[in-house]
Amino acid sequence: MERDGMNSRVREQALIAGPVLLVCLGAVWLAFQFVEPAPPKVVKMTTGSETGGYFKFGQRYAERMKAQGIKLEIATSAGSIENIKRLNDAASGFKLGLVQGGISNSELSPDLVSIGRVFLEPLWVFHRAADRVERLSDLKGRRLAVGTEGSGTRQLAETLLKSNQVTSENTRLAPLSGQIAVDALLKSEVDAIFLAFAPEAPLIQQLLRDDRLQLMNFVQAEAYSRLFPYLTRVVLPQGVVDLEKNVPPQDVSLVAAQAALVARKDLHPALAELLVDAATAVHSNGSVFQRLKDYPKGIDPEYPMSEDAERIYKSGQPFFRRFLPFWLANFVERMIVLVVPLATIFIPVFKLVPWLYQWRINQRLLYWYGQLKALEKRTGPGRSAQIMAEHHHEIDRIEKAVSQIPVPLRYSDKLYELRGAIDLVRSRLMSQTAA
Repeated sequence: MERDGMNSRVREQALIAGPVLLVCLGAVWLAFQFVEPAPPKVVKMTTGSETGGYFKFGQRYAERMKAQGIKLEIATSAGSIENIKRLNDAASGFKLGLVQGGISNSELSPDLVSIGRVFLEPLWVFHRAADRVERLSDLKGRRLAVGTEGSGTRQLAETLLKSNQVTSENTRLAPLSGQIAVDALLKSEVDAIFLAFAPEAPLIQQLLRDDRLQLMNFVQAEAYSRLFPYLTRVVLPQGVVDLEKNVPPQDVSLVAAQAALVARKDLHPALAELLVDAATAVHSNGSVFQRLKDYPKGIDPEYPMSEDAERIYKSGQPFFRRFLPFWLANFVERMIVLVVPLATIFIPVFKLVPWLYQWRINQRLLYWYGQLKALEKRTGPGRSAQIMAEHHHEIDRIEKAVSQIPVPLRYSDKLYELRGAIDLVRSRLMSQTAA
């Protein structure tokens, strides 16, 4: 009897727990559909030549990322154009890159998003001091070193020259850059050179101090910034290179492209906050052309902003990142995403379980009340001995079944009420049998 009662309780619990367990498992599966996987430990980034600023900035990003447990693999490249090609190719494995403004946009590169504009790249146009060059249109028909094929400098130079009707059809555009272009200018092999370097670059410092050369003043710089949204008018202040010798001798207007830190859309969202943090640490200190905290900027005229990066620019670091290491903060955030939908399902389910259990017990008790009531209707005086024996057998069966119902202590009163009713019907049967 005791074993039968135990088996009955097990069956009763399985009837309740089975569906609840299935609901819980379904809820867990559903919640996991909304949880981002953990961020990758290794991310590939394409930059520029080892002697250029892109590569050095990439190395500084890598140092910041390494402190948070993320390895940023820095790869050299020929420049912005190659960077765009790599990022557009999903099979290349590159997720990040530095790109000069004006190289591409969301229509040409629909799979890319911006982490922000991070610094200014001024365009320097040097010519021999004896020559007179006031506007780019004055360079028509001359020999120009505009950068190597496929470089961002060449594309920017060709774009600005074309807007002044200066093209390869009426002007010689030599694929020279860097020190090679400077040497060609000093040897009179070219008449002007186009360079895109940071003002702190040793080559630029050397050229600004060379009396044989003259830096072109972009008198139409404001017009260029209006016609090309990725360009900004900047001023090289008088004496900023050398106060003693007053280099340059007067303010010089230049145009500067806004370099962007771009990423593929499938970059893990959690990495955006690390990249904004790294870019802020590297570029917010200001320079000759930008004031303190001018960059990075959470706006981009060419690519859509990463939603995660844009949120960081507007609201700052997420709450948990302000107090916890990146890996722990990310884990907590992912668990919150998991727990919240689970809680909305589990709390009602666990509140429902006791009610289901009570309902199940009541249903079983009511079933046997129904059986007992049907038996009572069939009893009465004048029944044969065989029928009375069947009635006694039936009430014994009902009593045995009721005794095996697993009723918790809090519901014992209902069980004993049913057993009292069984005894009452049995006593009536006994009286009828004796009569």
